[in-house]
Amino acid sequence: MNISDVAKRTGLPPKTIRYYEDIGLIRPARDTNGYRRFQETDAHKLAFLGRARALGFSIEDCRTLLALYEDETRASADVKRVAQDHLKQIEDKLAQLESMRDTLTHLVHECAGDSRPDCPILKDLARE
Repeated sequence: MNISDVAKRTGLPPKTIRYYEDIGLIRPARDTNGYRRFQETDAHKLAFLGRARALGFSIEDCRTLLALYEDETRASADVKRVAQDHLKQIEDKLAQLESMRDTLTHLVHECAGDSRPDCPILKDLARE
């Protein structure tokens, strides 16, 4: 498969596929003319990476997960640890977003939104 074939198959843009190659996540073979030649295993790895990235895993987490996937002697506890760490990051981010929503909801409710210059939103943003 060439890069456009594997891009269609995996749903990843060619630019992303080239980036994954540049950072060593995949290593497609090269034809004598220098063009990338993707094998079935490359397409599978790219689909794996696409799914992991869609779940928000970092590039380094993807590197770790891919290495674990390829290691048939891996311990599932190692995979679970990576996923648990990522889940904790998501939960922390959700808590931050909920706090931001609550604060903004309160400030929007407190602001009269009329022609007066007094605005609790600006006061809150300006506080030290």
